[in-house]
Amino acid sequence: MLRRREPRAALLAAVAESDRVVLLGDTLELRHGPLHTALGAAEPVLRELGDALGGGREVVLVPGNHDHGLLRGWLERRATEPERDPIGLSASVDWREGEPLALLAQWLGPASMTAAYPGIWLGEHVYAIHGHYADRHNTVPIIERLGAGLMARVVPEPAGGPRRAEDYEATLAPMYEWIESVAQSGGVRGHGSGGLQVRAWRMLQQPGGRLALRRAGVAAGFSTFVALLNRLGVGPFGTDVTGPELRRAGLRAFSEVLERLGVRAASVIFGHTHRAGPVAGDELVEWRQAGISLINTGSWTYDRGFVGDALHGNPYRPGFAAIIDDGAAPRLVNLLDRETAPAPA
Repeated sequence: MLRRREPRAALLAAVAESDRVVLLGDTLELRHGPLHTALGAAEPVLRELGDALGGGREVVLVPGNHDHGLLRGWLERRATEPERDPIGLSASVDWREGEPLALLAQWLGPASMTAAYPGIWLGEHVYAIHGHYADRHNTVPIIERLGAGLMARVVPEPAGGPRRAEDYEATLAPMYEWIESVAQSGGVRGHGSGGLQVRAWRMLQQPGGRLALRRAGVAAGFSTFVALLNRLGVGPFGTDVTGPELRRAGLRAFSEVLERLGVRAASVIFGHTHRAGPVAGDELVEWRQAGISLINTGSWTYDRGFVGDALHGNPYRPGFAAIIDDGAAPRLVNLLDRETAPAPA
């Protein structure tokens, strides 16, 4: 979306009124092509963002799964330290000259940049994290959940499953590194995994909830496949891949991550699943787990497979952001709701 002038202007107008901007993961796309391509696409937008924010204000970058490679230098330095503090809920990420983070910090000037992982406290009661650790617990067999389940069969996990950031990293980071390494030669057949996942989801859907004959065969094979995965211990998975179950399974999985990591907050902001919420029509009880109010900022990418041509009211439409005013709880807004034309496919 930010290749287009109008959405970029809407974002920059909001940034100009802010004291701090948090880029909550997947700021760069490191999976669809070489690193220099991703950096080239990001540079003009980040330069404009830094200029709009201005000096004396801050950008906090929190890497996610699609830009996990930004952490590589930091993680390698940590690995050489015989005694190191746990990552915890919010570790300060450093960088060296020549590393990608150093370039991002340069482009974001005159604003200052810090980096944190896996999340950041935005006050005493508000925590923000990209949310990719939830792929370890999702019950919908999306591609990264399959990879996480397979990795958990290879990498020994603590009894009862992951409880620290280090546990999640041990399972997920090797998968991320492999995907990014493949991307350096153009990606899997020149495409990222996201398009494949959307095409598979659409194949299992039919307007009105009815399956065509071809889709019925696909659905039957899908059920058999899920049963096999469960027998192999990769799951547990269900066979419901409808929109409501994608939302509920994502919220359940993310809530499990918060419980396992011991997050105690009034509000937690995340993204990752691309489905913003809570939005009009959502059951608010689904978005409150163990006393924590959950807010998903969705994604700033436009995917016709989920959004179609009608942006209005669609929770997968791009442009959402969480705004935190002094002393107030986070509120979800869409900065592009005045946009009427869909982005290019």
